[in-house]
Formats: sequence, structure tokens, C-alpha cells
Amino acid sequence: MKIGSIRRDNSLSPVNGFLLNIGFVVLSLLCLLPVVLVVIVSFTHSESIVAKGYSFLPDRLSLIAYESLFKDYGTILGGYAVSIGITIAGTLLSVVMMALYAYPISRSDYTFRGGFTFFLFFTMLFNGGLVSRYLVYTKVLGLKDSYIALIIPLLIIPFNVIIMRTFFQTTIHPAVVESAKIDGAGELRIFATIVLPLSLPVLATMALFSTINYWNDWFNALLYITSEDKFPLQYLMMRVLNDVQYLRNNIELAAQNPELLANLPNESLQMAMAVVGMGPMLIIYPFFQKYFVKGLTVGAVKG
Repeated sequence: MKIGSIRRDNSLSPVNGFLLNIGFVVLSLLCLLPVVLVVIVSFTHSESIVAKGYSFLPDRLSLIAYESLFKDYGTILGGYAVSIGITIAGTLLSVVMMALYAYPISRSDYTFRGGFTFFLFFTMLFNGGLVSRYLVYTKVLGLKDSYIALIIPLLIIPFNVIIMRTFFQTTIHPAVVESAKIDGAGELRIFATIVLPLSLPVLATMALFSTINYWNDWFNALLYITSEDKFPLQYLMMRVLNDVQYLRNNIELAAQNPELLANLPNESLQMAMAVVGMGPMLIIYPFFQKYFVKGLTVGAVKG
């Protein structure tokens, strides 16, 4: 067989390549169109939604959902500031803490790896419950109405730690660690200058997971926060939605204010809240994607 006629096993024919590209286009549209529909519905008048349902081409547009949401825009901006601050601080601390936990238990020469791994796995199966956690945070630690109370509950996710441990075991070759020790590097220097740079894919992935967890969290604010200026965005939007539902379900208010209740948005308000809430996530995702690609090209063990 001629060398020029040899084809790699993983190469695709033009037809298969075209079909694969079509499949990716369809998959991308399936992911993008729901987001577009959410944005359009958020600008659709409630009467149009009731009459025709969700549509990409509504016959009546309205800004009443955003007007209701931003009546007190100062509160919304304050919620944005709180959510952004909590998300940034929580994500950085979470990734560092999980990496510091996952790396030692990934080392076969660590004496207590079995005990710490069992402790991590045990917390995935059993926990003390909501009441005990609330008492510990408020009575023992004194974190009531504190920003720290919004960070600590999501700081370490056991399943994410296990993912990082598996990545360290399969990616960081023992020869790299041994060669660094021969050159006189300590454990902390090995972790900071060798392990972390080689682990950018998993670090970026865990950072994305933590960012989503912190940004979407509202339950901890419901439990621990009492000051208006410390409410995160998600909790504020949930409270707005609950207020609208309360007005719609209260018979006495409905009898006294029929025009007010008729103009209150329902589905459009929910979609507007989704648009406001997901905006920052759509902005930061390309930055994480950049680190995914960069991390895959970092050097490994040279044979």
C-alpha cells in the first residue's frame, strides 16, 4: 500500500464530516432557542401569553415585567453587588479548599488518605440536618446575618472533591512529584508550581460549578440573613415573585384593586427574573472556556 493512500483511523469522510457539523448546529440551536424564548416571553404582555401561550413572535410586547422587577432598582443593584461579591469570594475559597483537600488524598504515600476519604464519603450519605446546622451557624459560630454564613455552607462539596482527587490521581504522574523532590522542592511548592498549573481543566470546571452554586443560592439567605442590604439577588427576586403570587391569591386585595391585579405580570415576570439572573453567568462562561482549552495544552510527563 502506498504511503499517500494510508488514512488515519480517526479521519472522517467529507459526508460524515458534513453530517457531524449539521448535528452540532442542531444541538447548538436546541440549547440556544430556549434562552431566546425566555428573553422574548419576558417582553411579552401577559394577555398575549394567556391568549396564545409562549411564542417567538408575540403580537403584543410589554415592559411591565421589568417595570415591576425594577421598581426599587437600588435594591436590585444592591442584590447584584452582594451576589457578585459572595460568588467571587466563595468560588476562590471553594476551589482552593477543595484542591487542598483533594490533593493529599490522591497521593498513595499519604498515611491518612483512607481516613480522610472515608470522612468525605460519609458526609455524602449522612448529615446532621437543617436544625442542627442552623444552631451551629447561629448559636455556636455566631454567623447570623453575616456574609460568611452565605459562603461556608457551599465551601466544600464532597462530590466535587472526589472528582478533583480522581483527576490528580490520573493526571499528576508520581514521576513529576519525585523529580521535583529530588530537585529540593517542598510539598507546598510542588502543589503551587506543578500540580495546580497541570490541573487547570479540573480547577476551571470546579470554579464554574461553585460559581453557579453561589450565584443561584437563595436558601441560605432565607435562613441566616435578616438585613435588607445583605440580601443576594436570587433571594430578592424570589421575594418579588412571592409577593406577586400573594397579591393574586388574596381575595380581599383582588376585590379592592382589580386593575392592579389585572396588570400584574405572571409568566413574563418569571422570565424577566430568569433573564436578570442568568446574565452574569452568560458573561463569565467564555472566560472559563478559555481556561478549559488552555489547561488541555499544559505539558505532561515526557517519555
